[in-house]
Amino acid sequence: MKQELLNEVAAQWNSRTKPQGSLGRLEELAQEYCVIRGLAQARIEKLGLYLYAGDHGITEEGISLYPKAVTRQMLANFEAGGAAVNVLARQHGVEVKVIDAGVGEGTKNFAQVPAMTEAECAERLLAGRVDAREAAGKYELVGVGEMGIGNTTSAAAILAAIGGYSAAEVTGRGTGLDDAGVQHKARVIDAALEKHALKGATTLKVLQTVGGFEIARMAGFLMEAGTLKLPVMLDGFITCAAALVAVKMEPASRDVFFFSHRSAERGHGRMLEELDGDPILDLGMRLGEGSGAILGMHLVRCAMNLYHDMASFESASVSRSEA
Repeated sequence: MKQELLNEVAAQWNSRTKPQGSLGRLEELAQEYCVIRGLAQARIEKLGLYLYAGDHGITEEGISLYPKAVTRQMLANFEAGGAAVNVLARQHGVEVKVIDAGVGEGTKNFAQVPAMTEAECAERLLAGRVDAREAAGKYELVGVGEMGIGNTTSAAAILAAIGGYSAAEVTGRGTGLDDAGVQHKARVIDAALEKHALKGATTLKVLQTVGGFEIARMAGFLMEAGTLKLPVMLDGFITCAAALVAVKMEPASRDVFFFSHRSAERGHGRMLEELDGDPILDLGMRLGEGSGAILGMHLVRCAMNLYHDMASFESASVSRSEA
């Protein structure tokens, strides 16, 4: 069945007024989108972005240049439409839904105790599944983004625990730490992984112990998106941490992912390797918010518009190559 669909997509591309394969990655993106939807004539009408925010107790360890109060301040900025993601969303016709996954409440400091209780983790996973069901009823392609001071520390800890890396291999500058700050951040992560005995732990335990509320809710969203065959555009390092959790818990969720860009955050390359992800863009970005996801969604929609709206050789009375 999948091969028949691939053949149909290839035939449509090859009927368009262009040399075969000349649109490169755009042709691949359209094919990937049709495969996820299971329809050779799938279309994109509405784009949405779910932007998850959460506070992190690990900020108590001095792992960020910014206080965790900035998360709430940025939440207000998103709601007012003043952030980078809002500008991009307006430009590309993307509806942004901002979700407070735990701002103010925040996770606990995982350098000392697990970030969440089992009940808190389960609640966020379930809420994310509900979000995905809502999204599937409104959008044909949806992105996920995040905001949370301290969440690059959580994401790096998740990757280190699941992938078996040292913290030094996957810990980056986050909000702009200098070399000494990055080294301190890595030491905090290594100590926490050892304290909580996370080597060989289940993915759920890793998420509960060092994750963030927004990461857990995104993971629930991504797992349910896999069930619903809802195409999802991932943003950067933190959204990919949620994706890594989702894939380890429900492997089929990987089938609905697009990877918008390669973040400049150290560790994202290894995260992409773990997920077998091929990013569409590499712009040196590490902002988060879903900024990369919106750019990626725009390109997939461009690809689908070309796929559907270009003239065929026959309709345009253009001669085909005789080669």
